[in-house]
Amino acid sequence: MSTYIATNYLGHKPLPGAQLRYFVILDEQIIAALGFSAAAWQTAPRDQFIGWSHEQRQKNLPLVVNNARFLIMPWVKSKNLASTILSMIARRLPTQWEERYGIRPVLLETFVDTERFAGTCYKAANWIYVGKTKGRGKLGPAGKQSVPIKDLWLYPLCRQFRSHLTR
Repeated sequence: MSTYIATNYLGHKPLPGAQLRYFVILDEQIIAALGFSAAAWQTAPRDQFIGWSHEQRQKNLPLVVNNARFLIMPWVKSKNLASTILSMIARRLPTQWEERYGIRPVLLETFVDTERFAGTCYKAANWIYVGKTKGRGKLGPAGKQSVPIKDLWLYPLCRQFRSHLTR
């Protein structure tokens, strides 16, 4: 039996804050892995899409969860698998996050590095493209690009997500 270790191009850095990790298993073999963590503190496209104030963001940011990692093993070839996984996770995550952290999220976010990926699976899973980051990163200098510019996609987990986030 051979062993294959799949690595994510982002490396093995720990996810920030609250987090859930998932393995997708088929026939006793891991075919995909996902990681969800605390949302980005601020990002203009998301914040404009929601329409919240600084105070509302500060209070309600825990209601947003970031899909920080998504890896389908390189040998797995299955049409629509990625969007199917994203849809299944979106149904499970709110309850599991609430059980673990006592907070029921209302919105998912993810950042797609367009130099590597097109974001097709997010589009197919009905995520909403809201714009591009400025490439500043978490700790980058203000007004200066320090990481690749990424596309930002959002997925509302309930119809009233805006009212929950702008209270």
